[in-house]
Amino acid sequence: MRRILLHAKPIVEPPVEPVPPRSARLEVLVPFVLVTLIWGSTWLVIRDQLAVVPPSWSVCYRFVIAGVVMLGWAIARGDGLRLPLSGVLFATCLGVAQFVLNFNFVYRAELHITSGVVAVVYALLLVPNAILARLFLGQKMGRQLITGSVVAMAGVALLFIHEARLSAAGTGAAMIGIGTAALGVLAASTANVMQATRWARAYPMSTALGWAMLIGAGVDAAFAWSTVGAPVIETRWSYLAGILYLGVLGSALSFSIYYQLIRVIGPAKAAYTSVLIPVIAMLLSTVFEGYRWSLLAGGGAVLVMAGLVIALRARRPNR
Repeated sequence: MRRILLHAKPIVEPPVEPVPPRSARLEVLVPFVLVTLIWGSTWLVIRDQLAVVPPSWSVCYRFVIAGVVMLGWAIARGDGLRLPLSGVLFATCLGVAQFVLNFNFVYRAELHITSGVVAVVYALLLVPNAILARLFLGQKMGRQLITGSVVAMAGVALLFIHEARLSAAGTGAAMIGIGTAALGVLAASTANVMQATRWARAYPMSTALGWAMLIGAGVDAAFAWSTVGAPVIETRWSYLAGILYLGVLGSALSFSIYYQLIRVIGPAKAAYTSVLIPVIAMLLSTVFEGYRWSLLAGGGAVLVMAGLVIALRARRPNR
């Protein structure tokens, strides 16, 4: 029997609310901002560390403190202290790349150029992070992420020009400082991409990170002793307070949060902390060092912020 349906109303499904990109959610933005604020302040503290103690020893002290704090946190979390042989190898590679090469280059770069210029050079971390993530993780940069990166890099370029004009260092010293900082960027980028691999996810982050810091500190100590001699310590209260700040907040807390960000939103987006950090560093320098802004620096800061907003609204890179 044939049935005839009259005046049948089409079924209309309720509109689906668009899901915001994961990187634009509060649980990502809060740690992102926290890491940016802490690392934006560390440049001033590092500058104060260069008065008496050789850079390699300051780096060593910083990561001894950070490593002990991280392993203490691992025990408190119930993650334990043991790693298999493959985990020890991972911690060693991470420690050498991030806590030996990267930071020795950072501290030495600040011997030649201002902390503001070093911070601006480190803003370029976005570029090798994106390239290495594409090569080794298969992550593609979407159109929106590329657009945001171009806008932010234009802002970084303006900040760099402004800082280079104010630099009191000669051309030779400036080039040495910039080249040294660039080597540190490559080392940091290598460590960043390592955190997004399955290798890193096989071990508790607190345990692996704690041992990586202590292994890095051991290599730093060996390098320092062989190049500048026995340990040197400065008893000035600001130096000791600075070591504690860099070890606990600037390393143990910040790296654990930052590496978790890498695992959630990928190395390219997480590297936007380094793009925003120069702006934070310059704002703090305005308060504590009498930093003077210009139209060039202001325009650069605006472009950095605009690029950051565009990029963080992009969706997670496809594989």
